[in-house]
Amino acid sequence: MTDELAKPTLHGRLRQDRKALLWKLDGLSEYDARRPLTMTGTNLLGLVKHVAGVEARYFGEVFDRPSPEPLPRWQDHDGSDLWAAADESRDQIIESYRRTWEHSDATIDALALDTPGHVPWWPEPYSNTTLFAVLVHVLGETNRHAGHADILRESVDGRTGMRPEHETQIDQDARTAYYAKIEQAARTAASTKGLSRNT
Repeated sequence: MTDELAKPTLHGRLRQDRKALLWKLDGLSEYDARRPLTMTGTNLLGLVKHVAGVEARYFGEVFDRPSPEPLPRWQDHDGSDLWAAADESRDQIIESYRRTWEHSDATIDALALDTPGHVPWWPEPYSNTTLFAVLVHVLGETNRHAGHADILRESVDGRTGMRPEHETQIDQDARTAYYAKIEQAARTAASTKGLSRNT
């Protein structure tokens, strides 16, 4: 596959997933954007902050094109990129992510897919890689965390979808009935399987 086909396809999907991730913050209160929504503390604004750092590192230092955004050394990772401190505003984090896009896009545009790079936090022999491998990796990371954000946002207010144009009015009665149908299927399967194991 040539750069002319592969690069715009991968880069286009990365751009789409970035926007989907940011959209999950729209309309949320400051508290709901930041509060931990899983037992491990996963939160929506923290996902954006984390993905910004991922992009900044992979499209920056891996190709000797350091990000203009301030980043701790990769060796000093302490989990602070996974949540927003009280003195970090939502706007600061979003703007940092957008500036990271600009820097990443410039790297992707400037380099061929076979351009070599070095990922010091990957084990040998995988640490010597290419822009193609990094682009696929970052796309996977962004897509994975956008999926996390989908589930987190649904748990806050029921909003689902990838983009604003996909959003529909929530029919709460239909949603409740659908949930009950799945719950009943799970209970029926569990009781049937439980009986068959005991006989």
